[in-house]
Amino acid sequence: MEEFADAVVRKFQKELNAGTVSLVLLAIMSRSDEPLYGYQIAKQLEGASDAGIPLKQGTLYPVLRSLESQGLLSSRVEPSVSGPPRKYYSITSTGTAVLESWKEAWSRTRDFVDGRLEGGRG
Repeated sequence: MEEFADAVVRKFQKELNAGTVSLVLLAIMSRSDEPLYGYQIAKQLEGASDAGIPLKQGTLYPVLRSLESQGLLSSRVEPSVSGPPRKYYSITSTGTAVLESWKEAWSRTRDFVDGRLEGGRG
């Protein structure tokens, strides 16, 4: 039974992470004064909470590509002195506008869920 419960929790966490990762990535990019490459973004994600966001680095790149294909991020590739070329990402003006909308949606969702979990009626 405990194994089943663990699997259910893992599935719930994966589904919960799906949208929140994009929101957090756009927030990180919006606060950066310069373009960031994947490893820099991953380090900021790790520092986002004491426990670290439950996101594998291999999951990060598909989300970055998805945000770029939606026009929310732009990228450029630059040579690196210490290895292969690096792809640097920047938030677009569309990404900034979408981030503001997503933040509002997140706040409404968080308030709703917190209210239900705390037993409120409003």
